Amino acid sequence: MINERLPEQGLYNPDFEHDACGVGFVAHIKGQKSHQQVRDALTMLENMEHRGACGCDPESGDGAGIMIQLPHEFLWEECINLGIQLEEPGYYGTGMVFLPKEADLNAICREAIIEATASRGMKFLGFRDVPVNRDGIGPTALSAEPEIVQFFVSRPDGVSTTEDFERKLFVLRRLIIQLVKKQQEYPLPLYIASLSCKTIIYKGQLTTYQVGTYYDDLKDARVVSAFGLVHSRFSTNTFPSWSLAQPFRNIAHNGEINTLTGNLNWFYAGARALSSPYFTEEEMQILLPVVDRGQSDSACLDNVVELLLHSGRSLPHVMLMLVPEAWDGNTQMDPLKRAFYEYHATLMEPWDGPAALCFTDGKTIGATLDRNGLRPLRFAITSDDRVVVASEAGALPIPESLIIKKGRQQPGKIFVVDMEKGKIRSDEEVKGELIRQQPYSEWLDNYKIRMDELEEPRVTYTYLKQESVFKYQQAFGYSREDLETILTPMALTGYEPIGSMGTDVPLAILSDQPQHLSSYFKQFFAQVTNPPIDPIRERLVMSLATFIGNAGNILIEDKKFCHCVTLEHPILTSSELEKLRSIDTGIFQAKTLQLYFKADGNPGSLEAGLERLCRYADDAVRDGFEVIILSDRAIDSQHAAIPSILAVSAVHHHLIKTGNRGAVGLVVEAGDVWEVHHFACLLAFGATAINPYMALASIRTMKELGQIETDLVWDDLKKNYVKAICAGLLKIFSKMGISTLQSYHGAQIFEVLGIDKSVVDDYFCGSVSRIGGLKLDDIAKEALSKHWRAFGESRVEKKLLPEGGLYQWKRRGEGHLWSPETVHLLQKACRTTDYNSYKQYASIINNQKERMYTLRGLLDFAKHRTPLSIDEVEPIENIMKRFATGAMSMGSISTEAHSTLAIAMNRIGAKSNTGEGGEDPARFERLANGDSMRSAIKQVASARFGVTSHYLTEADEIQIKMAQGAKPGEGGQLPGHKVNDFIARLRHATPGVGLISPPPHHDIYSIEDLAQLIFDLKNANRAARINVKLVSKAGVGTIAAGVAKAHADVILIAGYDGGTGASPISSIKHAGLPWELGLAEAHQTLVQNKLRSRVVLQADGQMKTGRDIVIATLLGAEEWGVATAALIAGGCIMMRKCHLNTCPVGVATQDPELQKLFSGKPEDIVNLFRFLAEEIREIMAQLGFRTINEMVGRAQFLKKRENIDHWKASKIDFSKVLYVARNEPSESLYNTQEQDHGMSMILDWGLLKQAKSALDTKTPAFGTFKVKNTDRTIGTMLSNEISKVYGAEGLPDNTINFKFEGSAGQSFGAFGAKGLSFELEGEANDYVGKGLSGAQLAIYPTEDSPLTAHDNIIIGNVALYGATSGHLFINGMAGERFAVRNSGATAVVEGIGDHGCEYMTGGRALILGPTGRNFAAGMSGGIAWIYDISGTFRDNCNQEMVDLDPLDTEDENAIIALLKRHINLTNSERANYILQDWANERSRFIKVFPREYKNVLRKKLVEA
Repeated sequence: MINERLPEQGLYNPDFEHDACGVGFVAHIKGQKSHQQVRDALTMLENMEHRGACGCDPESGDGAGIMIQLPHEFLWEECINLGIQLEEPGYYGTGMVFLPKEADLNAICREAIIEATASRGMKFLGFRDVPVNRDGIGPTALSAEPEIVQFFVSRPDGVSTTEDFERKLFVLRRLIIQLVKKQQEYPLPLYIASLSCKTIIYKGQLTTYQVGTYYDDLKDARVVSAFGLVHSRFSTNTFPSWSLAQPFRNIAHNGEINTLTGNLNWFYAGARALSSPYFTEEEMQILLPVVDRGQSDSACLDNVVELLLHSGRSLPHVMLMLVPEAWDGNTQMDPLKRAFYEYHATLMEPWDGPAALCFTDGKTIGATLDRNGLRPLRFAITSDDRVVVASEAGALPIPESLIIKKGRQQPGKIFVVDMEKGKIRSDEEVKGELIRQQPYSEWLDNYKIRMDELEEPRVTYTYLKQESVFKYQQAFGYSREDLETILTPMALTGYEPIGSMGTDVPLAILSDQPQHLSSYFKQFFAQVTNPPIDPIRERLVMSLATFIGNAGNILIEDKKFCHCVTLEHPILTSSELEKLRSIDTGIFQAKTLQLYFKADGNPGSLEAGLERLCRYADDAVRDGFEVIILSDRAIDSQHAAIPSILAVSAVHHHLIKTGNRGAVGLVVEAGDVWEVHHFACLLAFGATAINPYMALASIRTMKELGQIETDLVWDDLKKNYVKAICAGLLKIFSKMGISTLQSYHGAQIFEVLGIDKSVVDDYFCGSVSRIGGLKLDDIAKEALSKHWRAFGESRVEKKLLPEGGLYQWKRRGEGHLWSPETVHLLQKACRTTDYNSYKQYASIINNQKERMYTLRGLLDFAKHRTPLSIDEVEPIENIMKRFATGAMSMGSISTEAHSTLAIAMNRIGAKSNTGEGGEDPARFERLANGDSMRSAIKQVASARFGVTSHYLTEADEIQIKMAQGAKPGEGGQLPGHKVNDFIARLRHATPGVGLISPPPHHDIYSIEDLAQLIFDLKNANRAARINVKLVSKAGVGTIAAGVAKAHADVILIAGYDGGTGASPISSIKHAGLPWELGLAEAHQTLVQNKLRSRVVLQADGQMKTGRDIVIATLLGAEEWGVATAALIAGGCIMMRKCHLNTCPVGVATQDPELQKLFSGKPEDIVNLFRFLAEEIREIMAQLGFRTINEMVGRAQFLKKRENIDHWKASKIDFSKVLYVARNEPSESLYNTQEQDHGMSMILDWGLLKQAKSALDTKTPAFGTFKVKNTDRTIGTMLSNEISKVYGAEGLPDNTINFKFEGSAGQSFGAFGAKGLSFELEGEANDYVGKGLSGAQLAIYPTEDSPLTAHDNIIIGNVALYGATSGHLFINGMAGERFAVRNSGATAVVEGIGDHGCEYMTGGRALILGPTGRNFAAGMSGGIAWIYDISGTFRDNCNQEMVDLDPLDTEDENAIIALLKRHINLTNSERANYILQDWANERSRFIKVFPREYKNVLRKKLVEA
């Protein structure tokens, strides 16, 4: 079927599919049509093949297509042959439609098209079968191939313009779909690719090379167009779908909409209010719901674009509404432009996520980027009036002599080619016109309601008495730990508290202690398919602004739509809430509703309370209130509080269903809200603003009682608490790659773990819940157990709140698997080689009958085979080779602990992991006794600490850390007190300065970027396996399928509970899922996609016993990571003080005195792995398995434990987890095939041949090579060969001298080793000099180029990412994030984009031109010199960590030397100009000098 997606099976859910891609267009500025434009567009598409993907069937692509203008002459002549008479252009519409091949359905669809056309007053002219050539199309694509036909309709009388006709065709298309839906709704049997009088789309489940050969029309010289818009898709699945190929009707989208659920909820919420002068009421009804369910995110966006466009806005206007640039907090922005964005923000939240969007209405064509610039888009303009825009430079080869401008699309900017007027319209021109078309600024001044301008409230609540505070704390479930560990640090410091060592307490659904309802909600986070963003260093693109009130009708513009309350952030103090409660502007009032249910314990009481609340909310909307305040202050002994998240979500979804949600703001006044996660849950399920009155009262009371020792007054404590919550919210949004609260609002970015689907479907509609759990009455029972603690009739007065014990083991607190008893038993067993002590330890962990902790604890083995003698089971030595330790960095743990783990793993033939802190090259050499401290797995994380060509060459496996279980979506942190001289040397950083890793890998913003990094690393070490580390979450299966298609060799699924050296407490507890779910989903999805045999599947996360590992194996893992248990065997006693540097046993500290206390031995750790392997063998013998391989993925050998009588745990449903995916006989359930890394034809083989003499004898080598954009990662394999022979030293400078001519593909010179000297005459794409390790690169324009080099872009984004040494000379401009995480290379460039030198810790950067915004964010080392011609640099620099100083003599000498070298290598005009007039020009330079680095240098001078 055309629109069919694979149905939900087991844990696989088609809603989690993602895609990314290459996108671009060619256009003639003057609108001249030719067949050459079509051919050029197809050539460009073919040159982006590596940005698409193929699954298990290499001849079936993920989808590709082209949109062109209607080729009238061609269609007219073809139709005459069919007896169809077309009118002149603009007077007929052409539909391109995919029909089913089943005769009955096909007939139904054809009849629907004819019937709908007649009913809309148009004349149906006929069908034309589109000729296709199936040669070379793969079986997967052919299995779903539709019948492709065109149909033609005439323009009805009375329609005077093509725009009006396009509207009528839009309505016609929706009517056809409605008629077909009456016969079969899902999957819809037909798909209309395009229906227009201006454009037509040819696309399908094809590779980029097949589009032009499959469609015969495209080969016909009569098919002419002034533009060709193309798209190549990379999907995470391999299930065929012709309809998901792009372009869509108005856009081609390379990106990911992270907020789709919320965007659609808000769209549907306002659907009832939609009306437009451009559509009759009847037409409006035909159009609804506008966005059909079950489409991709890009298709949904296209539907909304289409509606807004046909409602009278221009296409650029629509794009700026949906994907606005970052305006909130941008002080440099024109106030009129800011007003434009703010006005539209009251109507529509951003469709947020990384996006490169190309768009067209048939007469204009353009492109825009998201506010973060997280997708590449390059453009070139030629002297013969052509424009080329593409994801990569050089995708369409054009003689350089014809190019008059080269540029890149910048974050939030728009670029439009108006083919009717024959000109290019710049961002300034387009926006300048739009922001003046209405008096937006005036409207806001007159109608916006500001909180500080509101009158004082009519009535106010008094402060709660201390006794009342204690009582309510009990009723809402506070513990002493909440007050001491959560609230106190936030009130004192303004930051969220930090913890360490993961979590080992029961899941909420398994705990005996009454839980906060939000503990059943696990935060989603971004990995692979889109990046998390950086809430610290890139705060400027984020916003907490929110609007309370009626959202208005998005199809028209009315000044009254901005009559709403604007807030800088969503946290209201109690006095602000009272102002809001009393608000009355004449047309704006608030209504308070009480959140309570009868505390009688009867079934149905909570349901009745919710039903009443929803009814009252409806009444309040009908009565004209703009704000509903949901308050739980009215509780008493007989009435308990409805948990606030349940109440908010129930009202939010009820109002969406009744079509009233857009009419009101929902404000929550709740006592059960105190930690960041609680606020995030409320906002994601519909709350507009929140007053945490009980948390504020608790802080005030602690201050009054002297429980918070501080000189800060109450007002300061309150401000700090609100600041901490706001910072925590930004961190949670950014994990998911969301920039604004408006986009996060209502986006439901959570998985529900432990609440029944019936409750979720009724009250948290659209959320994911996969293992069942509590029903409504169970939620009431848990709420009442807290309520009765406060209001019960206990004889004994309670003086203390409960202990808590979630974050640290407490005798009377929550249970922990790592208790003093289990830690003692494991250490005793390992130190005395006592298997009986190990068995005692394992029995406590494994036996979860009395007290439950983990999902696997509820599982039992199903015995389908005859038990074996243990002698028949494969030996311990084989099994131990499958183990790895978790990634613990040198820095987070001590040298002693790190090297002990490595020695132990090397002794048993297993693998230890460096973590993200690099590795001391001294450890690559064997010790005298034959032991080795070399870690087999080298990790590559987002900060790229210590990642050099030599480091990668020394790996058996290279692990790309996409996320970490304890804090997915966040970067690692190493506090300054742990960065001693040794650690600073390993990481190329400044001693004593804390290190934060960026949340994203700046070279992985999408799945095709990950494929590129895998390719880079495979080039850097062909012998190493490439491992991608993911964290368990709903949808990790489809991501794993995408990663397998991106050619990873190993996929690791990490559990949420894994250890960490430092992480925000809320992340440890609330982000990610248990590995049991993620592993089962990944295995099932890989099997369904026929990809399982291509990859090794690993799992880790608090694996403590052989039983844990057997369960992991049966769920699909053939290798396993064990980290915390290994640390404990090595001496860790779980003090959870890793982040404080005070570890009393020398494991997680860099304090030399404490390090002496380390007592662990390799033998102890070897014993642990022996014991684990022995326990695995015992279980294998019982289950009848001889080898691990035959046990992998055999979930039928697991079952839910019988006789579980726990009132919560008994409700868990494991059917999806234990689902057995159907496996083809030809496929295996474990890794049996090697990935094809596509390296047989790469350019580097030629380089190796040419460099043989240099590699063998250090004789200088020379050569010249032609390159194009498909030549990627040039020089990396050659650098690997240098590192193999010459180590970190490399070759002498300029030993291998190669020149390249043309457009180099991505990662030019990546990990380039010392001794290489590359020059490139032409241009390059993204990631130039990534991980540069001593090489010299020089890039300059071709000799015949008429361009002024310093005004034109010549390389892409993220150059020099993680470079450690070497030189880069660029005669031209670079893109965004230049020299991000540079830690030792020297660069000269003539202008850069935003976020330059971000996180830089070493090296030098000479920028001979403008910089974008946010330069030097997080820069803690190295020096940058900026040639500030325009005088704007100070405004663009983030001065949080750097000083801006004048040059001293040393700087001048260094700059002059670099300028001379730059001229010598690239013939730079600008460098020459500066040198010629140095006496005058030197005053224009500004030195950017990190303060901490300056202090270290001063200290060294003093010491010297």
